Amino acid sequence: MLQHAFKPLLIKGKALLPVVQGGMGVGISAHKLAGAVAREGAMGTVASVDLRHHHPDLMEQSKTIKDQAGLDALNFEALTREVHLAKATAAGNGLIAVNVMKAVSANTDYVRCACEAGADAIVMGAGLPLDLPEITADHPEIALVPILSDSRGISVVLKKWLKKNRLPDAIVIEHPGHAGGHLGATRLDDVHNEKFGFDRVLSETLQIFKDLQLESLRIPLIVAGGINSHAKVQHYLQSGASGVQLGTAFAVSEEGDAHPNFKEVLANARDEDIVEFMSVAGLPARAVLTPWLKNYINREARLQSNAKADPARCTQGLNCLSVCGLRDGLAKVGQFCIDLKLAAAMRGEVNRGLFFRGADSLPFGNAIRPVRELIDYLLTGQNPAGLTAGVA
Repeated sequence: MLQHAFKPLLIKGKALLPVVQGGMGVGISAHKLAGAVAREGAMGTVASVDLRHHHPDLMEQSKTIKDQAGLDALNFEALTREVHLAKATAAGNGLIAVNVMKAVSANTDYVRCACEAGADAIVMGAGLPLDLPEITADHPEIALVPILSDSRGISVVLKKWLKKNRLPDAIVIEHPGHAGGHLGATRLDDVHNEKFGFDRVLSETLQIFKDLQLESLRIPLIVAGGINSHAKVQHYLQSGASGVQLGTAFAVSEEGDAHPNFKEVLANARDEDIVEFMSVAGLPARAVLTPWLKNYINREARLQSNAKADPARCTQGLNCLSVCGLRDGLAKVGQFCIDLKLAAAMRGEVNRGLFFRGADSLPFGNAIRPVRELIDYLLTGQNPAGLTAGVA
C-alpha cells in the first residue's frame, strides 16, 4: 500500500487509503474504474443505475422487452456482473462499494442485488436512506454509508438508525456547491448555503456524536466535492474528516469506464462552461454546458409550461425515478429523460448527452492520467513526471 502521512480510513475493520471514488451513473463508474481504485487499496464505487449499457447482449435483449420487470431484471444482471468484475480486478485489495440513489424507484431491489452480488459496501444518497438497515438486515457484513450534506440530515439518520440498532459504517458529507451530478439541496438557491461548508458540518457532526454518546465509535466522515489538491486533503484530514471522496477527477482517469469523448469534455470544461439547473429528479444538478444542455436551458420555460402527467412520456420505459418531472408533469423541474441523456454522455455523444461534472478545476488540469497517479498525488503531493499538479 502507498506510504503516506495520514491515518487509514477504517471501514468494517479494514484499513484503506483515505480516498473514496464517488459513484457516477449512468455507467461512468463501473467495474474498470471501481476495480482500479480498490486495487490501489482505496474504496472504489460502482454506480448501480442502468449498467446494461456496458453489456451488448443485455442491450440486445432490451429491444424485445416491453415491461418494467423485464428491464429491471437486465439491469440487476448487469450490476451483478459489474460487481464480480470489479472485485476480480481489485484482487482482494480495498473495498468495492455500490452506489444506489434513494431517488431511483427500484432502490430497494438494487440494494438487495448489490448485497447478493458480493458488494463490500452500500452507499446511498439522493434522499434520506432511513430504511437502509432493514433492506440489508440479512447482510450485516456489508458496510452502510449514507451520503448527506448537512448536520441536520446526519442527525436525522443517526437517530432513526439508532432505533434500529444499526449505525453507519461511514458517512459521506457532500457539498452541493462543489459536487457534480445531483446535488444535496432542495432548491438551486440553496446550493451555496454556508450551512454546507465542510468545516462547519464536520464540527457540528462531531458535536452530534458527542450528544448521542457515539464519540467512542469513531464513525468515519468522508468529505466530497471540490477536493482537487494534496493541500485540501491535508486540511480536511486534519480537521476531523477520515477520508475524501472525488468523482470527476476519477471519471477522467485512464481507467474511467466512459468513452474518451466524455473524459475530454469534462477535462476541458472552463469555469463558465459548468452550470447549475433543476434536474428531472426534482434536485439541483451541475453539468457541462454542452450543445444539448444549452439548447434545453433555452427551451426550459416553454417545456415546463407544457408539462403534463403522462406515463407515455417515459421514453425509455424504465420509470427509473420515483419522482420524474417529465413523466409526472412537475412543471418546476426538469423536462427531459435523464437516462437517455446520461447514457448518451457515457457513449461520448457530445451533441446529445448530459455531462455531469463537479464545479472545481481538476488536479491534473486537462490531462488524462492513471488512477494510481491521482491517488499518489492526493496523499503525498507527488506530481507525475512532466505534469504540474495542484492547479487549484
